[in-house]
Amino acid sequence: MAHNEDRLSRRRLQSSTATTIISISLVLFMLGLLGLIVLHAQKLSDYVKENIGFSVIIKEEIKESGIIEFQKKLDLEPFVKSTEYITRERAAKELTDELGEDFVDFLGFNPLLASIDIRLQAAYANNDSLAMLEQKLIANPRVKEVFYHKSLVELVNQNIRRISMVLLAFTAVLMLISIALINNTIRLSVYSKRFIIRSMQLVGATQSFIRKPFLIKSLVHGLISALIAIVLLAVVLYFSRKALPEMVDMQDIDMFLSLFGIVTVLGLIITGFSTLLAVRKFLRISQDRLF
Repeated sequence: MAHNEDRLSRRRLQSSTATTIISISLVLFMLGLLGLIVLHAQKLSDYVKENIGFSVIIKEEIKESGIIEFQKKLDLEPFVKSTEYITRERAAKELTDELGEDFVDFLGFNPLLASIDIRLQAAYANNDSLAMLEQKLIANPRVKEVFYHKSLVELVNQNIRRISMVLLAFTAVLMLISIALINNTIRLSVYSKRFIIRSMQLVGATQSFIRKPFLIKSLVHGLISALIAIVLLAVVLYFSRKALPEMVDMQDIDMFLSLFGIVTVLGLIITGFSTLLAVRKFLRISQDRLF
């Protein structure tokens, strides 16, 4: 009879431990998914901004060697991500393809000028920076005109700011919910051992001695849960890369390692802190409330 009760108690303990780990793993996985969304949103934002640029129209009398020299100087500027030299012939061909007819034969000459298309670093893709860069480039004696879509730049930045605010608010709410869920899970786990805590107090155990095994066990559970969450996130990433191969260019290993590290640290911090609070409560609870 006693043997059966021991087996039943062990099964209940194992079931409770498994439930705790699974619950924490799912919450950490949910936080990790949100982290992936936020990181990809930032990458997507930078990708969109870095495709914003402008065309620097070169004066007609500037020779090709001078244009190439100017392009090399631009490549060294901190605000430039990449440049592309568009010759007069290439500009005419592209416009002919768009119009569907050869306007050069119709006019008898090529009215287009050579240009350099500049793609900016994401930090400079806003109207204030673009206005300053425009003035700087126009001051160059090789430059005839600088062209870019001011309204498009402002619209892109406004939409990015709005999306960032929504993501920030959603992240804060989900973080609070996640902490509450993990905290409640651990409190229920500690609650089931409240009589063990009382027995240890009655035999003269110190509070630090009582807290130590609970804290160690909780940290182990937090680490295991974080590892499970990381495996689930890796599976999601694997299938997302297969389903959306165009997203591969916006992903890098450092970003994923940072996210996995954050998930692990969060798992340890939240479980450890929640355990300390829960054990502290039952160390101070009165005999009447214990039942």
